[in-house]
Amino acid sequence: MKIRKIMALLMTGAMLTSLAGCAQGEPKINEDVLSMNSSVMNEKNVKPLGRTEFVDDMLWLAYSGSGAEFAFNGSSCDVTMLGDDNILSEDFDSLPRIAIYLDGERVVEKVLDKQEETFSVLKGDIVGEHTVRIVKLSETGNSTCAIKCVDTNSYGRIKATEEKEHSIEFIGDSITCGYGVDSEIGKPFSTRTEDCTKAYAYKTAELLDCDYSLVSKSGHGIISGYTGDGTKQTWGVMPDYYESFGSGSGAFQGKAPDSVKWDFKSREQDVVVINLGTNDSSYTGKDEAKCEEYKLAYIEFIKRIRELNPKAKIICALGIMGDELYPTVEAVVEEYKADTKDDNIAAFHFQPQSADDGYGADWHPSAATHDKAASALAEFIKDIMGW
Repeated sequence: MKIRKIMALLMTGAMLTSLAGCAQGEPKINEDVLSMNSSVMNEKNVKPLGRTEFVDDMLWLAYSGSGAEFAFNGSSCDVTMLGDDNILSEDFDSLPRIAIYLDGERVVEKVLDKQEETFSVLKGDIVGEHTVRIVKLSETGNSTCAIKCVDTNSYGRIKATEEKEHSIEFIGDSITCGYGVDSEIGKPFSTRTEDCTKAYAYKTAELLDCDYSLVSKSGHGIISGYTGDGTKQTWGVMPDYYESFGSGSGAFQGKAPDSVKWDFKSREQDVVVINLGTNDSSYTGKDEAKCEEYKLAYIEFIKRIRELNPKAKIICALGIMGDELYPTVEAVVEEYKADTKDDNIAAFHFQPQSADDGYGADWHPSAATHDKAASALAEFIKDIMGW
């Protein structure tokens, strides 16, 4: 324990020292001249993806899918990433996994096992217009990371890409996180096999050409986290974390992700999709009283979501890993409408996964299952939103 504390102190010192490696502020440059430029993280330079937090000219990433996107006109690009204090642990299956895309093609895929690492995204002699997207593939419950800076040989610094016309928020569990999608049955979970970009939520946003935000954490539900013996697991309820920037282990610059409140005014959501109930069903089973408890708590959660997202269409979805609670979800929607006179809400039934499409780790959906789910949900959203 003493060794861990000493290492944590050393880590904090190292992270503070590392800040000197990037530009401190941004001196003026001549944008008409091709030159080496270092860009810090701010809203002028990058478009945040999902829930992110600017900290000391860096961009902190926690939830699955969080990241940044920018454009530049140049011939080279390096991205420097920082790990959180979990890098010091011996839990190598919980380290953050990231991907970096250049003009839509994944060119970097890495589990961050160093306190700081720089990735070459582009190196060449030909100058051109490029778009770079950085995405955290793994979930907030295991670890976080940060984008420290971007170095380019370019005309001027990097520039944030424009927001898309619509944005969708997805609230969910391991299914939304892409848990074990790069693995198979019989193999233990690792963030190395977790990839939210292969999961239904990210893919739905892609199909609809929308910005997105994933607020998801494995094992979580509305009233109970996953339980193997029917005992209620109150540690695993998403309503407790919904209003935070992130949740779980992995402090950065002395902050825990759930200590930072999320600013819901930073991006207005057009649609909020809630896909929670798979883990609750391990607690409720077919017990009527427990199902009623789930229903009432769900309605209260929707009311809070409505307060924070006054204009969004709310979609209550369930079914990919089992639809036992879906009739209760339908009842949730109808009773919420009757109680609030708010009709801007709908229920959506996912077709349960099939063995024909294979499985990921711990019987989680395969990429093929996620593809089918995304197609169905995207069509449903297009229909009810008129997009």
